[in-house]
Amino acid sequence: MSDKPDLIIRGGTIVDGSGGPMVVADVAVSDGRIIAVGQVKETGAEEIDARGRLVMPGFVDVHTHYDAQVTWANQMMPSSCNGVTTVLMGNCGVGFAPVRPDHHDLLISLMEGVEDIPEVVMQAGLPWTWSSFPDYLDTLAARQYDVDVATQVPHAALRVFVMGERGANREAATAADRAEMARLAADGILAGAFGFSTSRLLQHRTAAGAPIPSYGAAEVELAEIADAVAQVGRGWIQVVGDYGDAIDQEFGLLTRLAKRSGRPLTLTLLQKDSHPGQWRDLLGRIAAANAEGLQITGQIRGRPTSVLLGFELSLNPFLDHDSWQEVAPLEMDARIAILRDPNFRARLLAEPGKNSALAGRLRDWDRIFPFYYPLQYEPDPSTSVGAEARRRGMDPAELAYDLMLEKDGRALLYHPMTNYAGGDMASVYEMLGHPNTLIGLGDGGAHVGIMCDATDMVHTLTHWTRDRTRGPRHRIEEVVRRLTSANAEAIGLHDRGRIAPGMRADINVVDYEALQLQVPEVRYDLPAGGKRLLQRSTGFDATMVAGVPVWRHGEATGALPGRLLRSRH
Repeated sequence: MSDKPDLIIRGGTIVDGSGGPMVVADVAVSDGRIIAVGQVKETGAEEIDARGRLVMPGFVDVHTHYDAQVTWANQMMPSSCNGVTTVLMGNCGVGFAPVRPDHHDLLISLMEGVEDIPEVVMQAGLPWTWSSFPDYLDTLAARQYDVDVATQVPHAALRVFVMGERGANREAATAADRAEMARLAADGILAGAFGFSTSRLLQHRTAAGAPIPSYGAAEVELAEIADAVAQVGRGWIQVVGDYGDAIDQEFGLLTRLAKRSGRPLTLTLLQKDSHPGQWRDLLGRIAAANAEGLQITGQIRGRPTSVLLGFELSLNPFLDHDSWQEVAPLEMDARIAILRDPNFRARLLAEPGKNSALAGRLRDWDRIFPFYYPLQYEPDPSTSVGAEARRRGMDPAELAYDLMLEKDGRALLYHPMTNYAGGDMASVYEMLGHPNTLIGLGDGGAHVGIMCDATDMVHTLTHWTRDRTRGPRHRIEEVVRRLTSANAEAIGLHDRGRIAPGMRADINVVDYEALQLQVPEVRYDLPAGGKRLLQRSTGFDATMVAGVPVWRHGEATGALPGRLLRSRH
């Protein structure tokens, strides 16, 4: 390691990722590592004036779905342009390895259905230069990125690889099937995966509407895989599932998996409208399990799970109207020209919707809000489309139609789906303060036409430490710890997440007062011209990966120091 710093960040206020108090200091970097924090007298090859700025570790996102994007892209947007420097993908039991050549379409259907990535995008973009999971890692290891990427072994892909159509159809695994899945899971972690993931969520379905292959998998199948993870001695188990009236059965299964594997287990934790108090029950069970020596965390997000509605997006309140089907195939400009026609508007609004389930989700007017800058992810119920329509004495469907026609037909509506049962985020405040939770669930790389929740890490920092007016806030030092070192350590990365000598120089220099998410925009930059929602933010002076600036003032530098990470003992 060179004694002369490659980079010195001068005079910033250090939020070091430990949760401790902020201090004003310099940070010196050489060979991708922090070599000093304090008063640095040497000069660096490059220097950044950080006076009046916060200097904090890069964010570590433990719940993404960049499994396809990493095979064709170098930039992991929207994560990398929003302060994230390390991403963990392969969540929810879906991914693209291992795979047999005749199962490509099946895995694409899984990802399309579960994670809302268009089939045409994956067909055009995935190179399929692998079969085994270690082969997939080798493909990624040959590539360069603007973040570091880490993987997990996905259960659904294992089932399809080992059992073929039987696995896809959720048939019971034989003893030979179970043994082979366990072996392959262990091989994947030995090759560098950071764990094993599975989904027990009925909502997760293929593009054809069938439940995901891992849904309802027998405990004996999961237990043998857990045993294999235990024998490897590293990696965690990531689970998303349904609880409802089966909470005793499902949580009991998870605790048994955690106990027999001896490994950390993380489960998705959200406040659902159907069971608005169950998140607290789950947190109590998680705390009790940890008190008994298990390592179980609830994976949360700092805002509601939400969908965005608009005439350019995958969802809007009128999808099941006959008149919408006339304009949906058109290019955007032609579509908007027709939508602006008063006669067409009247005809569409006069039509009854055909799908009652869709009506419940996308025409719940008291839970749908205009989405203007500055963005409000915890809106007051009095600002909903329904409430405003009542004030105006008009049909809320008419108001929603007119609102979406603003900004040349590209205006958005915001629909919180979880963590908002009481019309605020009081539940999230409690989750964020609990010692057995991790901040994740942003789903970067997925749901590209309906949400952009990968930016929740920026929102968590701004909303919960600075902007919230509808309840108490959290300390900035603690929130930064949760976004950085807490997540890094949870997945076994002990070389990052702190501003301290010897740590990897993944660093954000932040203009805290200017830090603000922008309105999401649609871009047509995926393979085959596929569209996605991208959201940027102002306020990042610089984001560095291994000491190399990858983003400056909202612009990519073109540097690609990020690499595939492989788990180690």
